[in-house]
Amino acid sequence: MRILFTTWAWPSHLYAMVPLAWSCRTAGHEVLVASQPALTDVALRTGLPFAPVGRDVDAEAAFREILATPPGANGGGPRVLRLFAELADAMLDDLVGLARRWQADLLVFEPSAFAGPVAAAAVGVPAVRHLFGTDLLGGRAGKFLPAVLDPLGARYGLTGVDPFGVATVDPYPAGLQLPQVGSRRLPVGQVPFNGPGVAPPPLPEPGARPRVCVTWGTTMGRLGPDYFLAGTVVRALADLDVEVVVAVTPDQRDLLGPVPDGVQVVVGSPLHLVLPGCAAVVAHGGAGSLLTAVSYGLPQVLVPRLPDHTRHAARLAETGAGLVVPAKDADPAAVVAALRRVLDEPGYREAADRLRRELTAQPSPGQVVAELERLVVAAPR
Repeated sequence: MRILFTTWAWPSHLYAMVPLAWSCRTAGHEVLVASQPALTDVALRTGLPFAPVGRDVDAEAAFREILATPPGANGGGPRVLRLFAELADAMLDDLVGLARRWQADLLVFEPSAFAGPVAAAAVGVPAVRHLFGTDLLGGRAGKFLPAVLDPLGARYGLTGVDPFGVATVDPYPAGLQLPQVGSRRLPVGQVPFNGPGVAPPPLPEPGARPRVCVTWGTTMGRLGPDYFLAGTVVRALADLDVEVVVAVTPDQRDLLGPVPDGVQVVVGSPLHLVLPGCAAVVAHGGAGSLLTAVSYGLPQVLVPRLPDHTRHAARLAETGAGLVVPAKDADPAAVVAALRRVLDEPGYREAADRLRRELTAQPSPGQVVAELERLVVAAPR
């Protein structure tokens, strides 16, 4: 079986699919990742075969525009959908050509890669949606999708392209997920992939003080230093009776600025290698880091800015496994107060551990591969 995975050029969206892609390979299937040229280096570092398709789009500029929208204004959502439409338009024709030449049997796409379901329909193979976070496009937002997909499908004489595929692979536990519509849920257990990196140096054994990990993902630093709050948070925690470890990429080390004595700075290590021994996480609300913390049963304090981060963070808070500090209120004292609560009140840790147990009980990626095989066999010829 030949399985084509596709996303636009945003690393975290690809990272969510890497464990399943590798499981497909180890099960004996051919796998190919297709995305815009800008993702080439990132994709190759996953060890998966890669094919560039289409042209690049300046997504960072679009996200900066969204961040500049005043809180409460109705500009972020429509701008996001326009961006996704631009990305799909940039990729679609090359993706269809690749799927035909390579003779793909199945196309796996992440939910914001709208070129995926259109390309699958154009070449007559089943499409499977692979979530990377809460299902933000599966509820009320789904009513806007035909306006994006219909013009794309019209290029190939298609009407009513299904944006949800024949099934949805979901790495989020049901207790953290939003209600889904449109296709059968295939839950999958979390195998954290936070990109390539080196193991962190040995950290001291946890002592009497709780250890807190501060991380700001990979997105916010790319959008501008003012949005990268890890250094501000680390310095705010100096007077709190906690151990602090901060995880940054090499590009973020200078953005971090000076840190108090005793803070452990880990550079270039995958997040899942830093979290053992931690008692809580302070972060930006990105889907990947949020789920990695869930896989260790850690309560979280989240300070989101982008619309999807805000909604991921809100859903975690609704489960009782963390607190959200709105960006407009994100003064250091508010973050410290929220962290005190998640460390001192056992309910947050208990809720986080419930999510961890639920996530651990979900099928492995290898078991999901067997479901994909059955979908291809059952597909109309």
